[in-house]
Order: sequence, then C-alpha cells, then structure tokens
Amino acid sequence: MKIDGQSWRTIWLEEGGRSVGVIDQTLLPHRFTTRSLSSCDQAAEAIRTMVVRGAPLIGVTGAYGLMLALQVDPSDASLAAAFEQLNATRPTAVNLRWALERVRDLVAPLPPEQRAEAAQAEAAAIADEDVAMCEAIGEHGLAIFQELAAARPGTTFNVLTHCNAGWLATVDWGTALAPIYKAHRAGLDIHVWVDETRPRNQGASLTAYELGREGVPHTVIVDNAGGHLMQHGQVDAVIVGTDRTTRRGDVCNKIGTYLKALAARDNAIPFYVALPASTIDWQIDDGVAEIPIEARSPKEVTHIQGRGPDGGITSVQLSPDGSPGFNPAFDVTPARLVTALITERGVVAASADGLKELYGDV
Repeated sequence: MKIDGQSWRTIWLEEGGRSVGVIDQTLLPHRFTTRSLSSCDQAAEAIRTMVVRGAPLIGVTGAYGLMLALQVDPSDASLAAAFEQLNATRPTAVNLRWALERVRDLVAPLPPEQRAEAAQAEAAAIADEDVAMCEAIGEHGLAIFQELAAARPGTTFNVLTHCNAGWLATVDWGTALAPIYKAHRAGLDIHVWVDETRPRNQGASLTAYELGREGVPHTVIVDNAGGHLMQHGQVDAVIVGTDRTTRRGDVCNKIGTYLKALAARDNAIPFYVALPASTIDWQIDDGVAEIPIEARSPKEVTHIQGRGPDGGITSVQLSPDGSPGFNPAFDVTPARLVTALITERGVVAASADGLKELYGDV
C-alpha cells in the first residue's frame, strides 16, 4: 500500500539483515515515524507496547526477533530463551506462536552457525506469504461485495468494520480491509463506517488513516453507533478480522466485536470475518472457554492519547482520580453469529466442516 505516493510494507530488513525496520504505530495518525529493531529485546518490546500490532504482523515481527537473537547467540539455550520471551508478549493472537514455532522447528536441527541465516530466510518467507494470503483474501471478499452491491444497484455499498485489520495489521493489504481496497480499486461505490474502537482507538487512528491515504470514502463513528446505523438500513455488511479462530469457527477479535455481531444478526446483516490460515488455532474448540484474553493496562481506559493544540502528541485523563479501570483487549464471537469466513483459500461457513473443507491437508 502507499503513503503519500510511496509504497510501504509494515516491516522490512535493514543493514543486510542486521536490523529490522517497522512503522511506529503508536504515533499514527498524527506522525509517521519508523523504528529500527536491532535485538530480540527490542522486537519483544515493540510487540508488547504495540509499536507493531495486528496478529499477522506480530507473527512476522516475532520471527525476525528470533533471527536477531540467533545473530548474537545461535545456541540451543538462546533459541529457547528468545522463543519464550517473544511468545509471552501477546497471549491472544495465535499467529505469534505459529510463526515462532515455524522458525524454531526449522533452525533447531541445523548447526548453530547456520541458524541465523536460515531464520532470516524463513521470516522473510513468512512475510511474503502473508502478503500473498491477504491479497487473496481481498479477491475472495471482493466477489462477495460485488454480489451484495449488485442486489442494490444505484446505491452506495456501506460496510462497517471494527478495530484495524488493514495493511498496518499485516505486512501488506490487510485482512478485513483487503476486500475494501480491492472493491474501491475495481470501481465499486463503497463507503466504510469506521468504529473508533476504544480504548486504543485503532479504528479512528489507524483504519481511518489507511482509508484516507487510499482515497476510500469513510466516516469515523463512536463504537456504540453501529447498532443504530444497522437499524436504519445504513449498513449493508460488516467485516472484521480475527486474532485467533478456533477449529469450529469461533473468532476472537478486538473487544466490542461480539456486540457488532449481535446487532448484525438482529438486523439480518451479513457478518464476515477475514483471516489467513495462520490465525486458525487447530487445538481449540470453544473460543469463549479456551482462548486466553489479554488484559491490558487500565490506563488505556482511564486516559486517551491524541494531538494537542500545540501539535504535540499527549495523553489526558478521562476518569476521576481513584476510579479503577478494566481493560480486556478481546472478546469472542461464536461461530453461529458469523455469516462466513473469508480466507486465502476461499469463503466457507464458520464451522468445523467448513474449515476442514479448505484445510483438510493441515
């Protein structure tokens, strides 16, 4: 995707692979800044503090973090310690563990002197595969949007999304936003309702930033406006991403997604979830009971970050002194509320049989 005419990915190699460049997403949309990660510690901190975020992107960042650790010390002990350090940074998104296991399992049988180079090649392959998967998701989602829009000729096709599942959450293209980008480029008259997505406001900051740079018509709304818009016929479809999907089709996504699914069901509006295969946890059946939900700092609830009158980025307190906050970062939407899963291999029902239909070889 492009920013001010320049093509960008969210992560790239620097210095011949001695460091990794990323976009600092904590400063968007008001300031575009990149960072260099030159150690496993820095990669772990970037994931933990959400300098990089989004399930696919943190997986790729974790893979490169193992590479950085092995450049310093390629021993078995170093590999194991780096794996545990990176895996502990974000407990909900399964892509991180998936990418770390893929690199670890590849390099572990190799002589220590070959491990860093092999880890670099594998991390780069994971990044390239993510781009290809996300673009394929975009193509499959485009077909759905075109079919839905054709049933309402002469009207704008209105899509509602929650959180940020665009290219900033992946390496490029995104998951839930990929069909929107494809539809816009194909000439579909499309408009996006962008949930602000409290408490970190990834919709208002990141999704709106992406859509604006791409020229996609959009409007930022408060999280609680979605149901009202659905009741009044102003939403034709809902599409979101997911940080972890169970083998029977339950989806875990940013807190508030479940409420959007309930409102969509009540108003007979299709609710789609876009995901690559790396987001499927084949070991879990019941998302509500089994997916660990990350609890982030209460300060994200009691305070808010934005650009002040002087142009600087600042944090202000919203709640009274002494009022505690609780900040679960995700919730689980049961498969019964999901119209379909849009994957890189095609569109299927959110069910064990549906996923087996596409991934019987896994």
